[in-house]
Amino acid sequence: MAVCVVGIGGVGSWVAEALARSGIGKLVLIDNDDISLSNTNRQIHALNNTIGRSKVAVMAERIATINPNCDCLAIDDLLVTNNCAKYLLTEYDFVVDAIDNVRFKADLIYYCKRNKIPVITTGGAGGAIDPTAIKVADLSKTWNDPLAAKVRARLRSQYAWTSNPKRRFGVECVFSVEQPWYPQLDGSIGHQKVGVKGVRLDCDMGYGSVSTVTASFGMFVASRVINRSLRRWALSTAN
Repeated sequence: MAVCVVGIGGVGSWVAEALARSGIGKLVLIDNDDISLSNTNRQIHALNNTIGRSKVAVMAERIATINPNCDCLAIDDLLVTNNCAKYLLTEYDFVVDAIDNVRFKADLIYYCKRNKIPVITTGGAGGAIDPTAIKVADLSKTWNDPLAAKVRARLRSQYAWTSNPKRRFGVECVFSVEQPWYPQLDGSIGHQKVGVKGVRLDCDMGYGSVSTVTASFGMFVASRVINRSLRRWALSTAN
């Protein structure tokens, strides 16, 4: 079984960890970012001795110590519109979208669906503190998740995906229904956005994050990948 995980950060690093520990035969990790000190609160590969190193390289080394039989390929690159064909291969049993850029998420999802590559996407884990609020639904049916809503809107505007509420996209999304929390000027947190332009994953004036949520997102994704792949395998061998 071959799985490609795109985005080895707050969610993707946990996905890769869980898949490696579950005995997946081949993992392809794609990300062009390095580990920073600020990743320590939410990314499993962020340790004192890995700061400044490539996320995919560190994760691949970690996987080798967990599951030496796993064929792990680390690709230190950014997945963008014009390299989807290079990196998203039809031989993959699953592609995991764990990136946070709306345009590239939409491009990845569109490419996978067009080429019949099974794909699962993720909503936003930032600004959430309650892992019990995590849900799984078709991307067309998510609610209360700003990132998923923006990706859905882009798929409709750029790729003419259906806006009929009765029709599904056929892409599962792991998301949170929790109303996002924002830092307030007095140091507290609340549901009201402070009057600043844009919201980033930044505990100063943007979204904060916590490992109990990002890790839970990752476990949900890994579980769906494994269970859906096993169901497909069972159906293919039953005939």
